[in-house]
Amino acid sequence: MIAETRAKLIAAARKAFAEHGYAEASMDDLTAAAGLTRGALYHHFGSKQGLLEAVIAQIDAEMAERLAAITAAATSRWDGLVLENIGYVELALEPEVQRIMLRDGPAVLGDPASWPSALACIASIRGHIEQLQGDGVVRAEIDAEAAARMISGASTDAAMWIANSSDPAATSRRAIPAFKAMLEGLLRRD
Repeated sequence: MIAETRAKLIAAARKAFAEHGYAEASMDDLTAAAGLTRGALYHHFGSKQGLLEAVIAQIDAEMAERLAAITAAATSRWDGLVLENIGYVELALEPEVQRIMLRDGPAVLGDPASWPSALACIASIRGHIEQLQGDGVVRAEIDAEAAARMISGASTDAAMWIANSSDPAATSRRAIPAFKAMLEGLLRRD
């Protein structure tokens, strides 16, 4: 019952936040849409902000799953790293990701680099870079942790730029080649 109640509230909030934005989403409307009360919302999430955090965690997990599939389908580790990170930037073209993850999330919860999922993302990128260094693809003298943090920061900033631009598709067409060129700077040159 607890899981079902939480799922209903998250689903209703996700729809409300995507359609109206966090600030304009009515707590009464979203709890009514879930067939629940404000009390249930406060009991399970503590606040509207707590509910936003749960919605972001759900979307973030879905994004991570989609990006992992991109990496798994890549023909090489290098392509996996590049395609996964470009895939993250391209997710900024999706309206739900734009509004909830890249506009309202940072406005309400602060810098995405401080979100719990950010450290896991950085660790994953660092692991890919270390493997690529072991394979002789990425230059050995590059600090893997520093590179991972810079890639994560650049991809997040590019995604936020796309999400907040007046023409996200045009901004994406500008950002992706520059981002890819930045990643290629990691490659070992013989």
